[in-house]
Amino acid sequence: MISKIPFTFIKIEGRGYHLLIKVLINEKPANLLIDTGASKTVFDLSRIEPYLNNSDLTDNEILSAGLGTNTLTSKSTKLDSFKIGDFEIKNYPCIIIDMSHVNETYQSIGLEPFDGVLGSDILYKFKASVDYKTKTLKLRKTK
Repeated sequence: MISKIPFTFIKIEGRGYHLLIKVLINEKPANLLIDTGASKTVFDLSRIEPYLNNSDLTDNEILSAGLGTNTLTSKSTKLDSFKIGDFEIKNYPCIIIDMSHVNETYQSIGLEPFDGVLGSDILYKFKASVDYKTKTLKLRKTK
């Protein structure tokens, strides 16, 4: 089974483009950046709370790296439902970090903030391909 999910190009003031995809977190719409260089899918600490169904956040002892720093503290929780196109992951264990500095930069250049980053853990699992011509993310369900 192949699912084709449309994405939007976001022009970053002469610096290129980001790819924005719409997903559902616990049945609520969210916006994620597609980031093939991110090892994990992560969500923004300041924006995830409305999506959680009384989930507890657990502090992670291991520091994360990326998004402009090499010492990010992180939290984790499970999402009851994480839907990307036709694919649903139930009880998805996720990482939550503070992305406020990135969202502040977005807002300072007139862009809407985003809720997280769709990373290579999901992209690899579903054998993803990014089709720039049709502006779709293709995901494949494997057996």
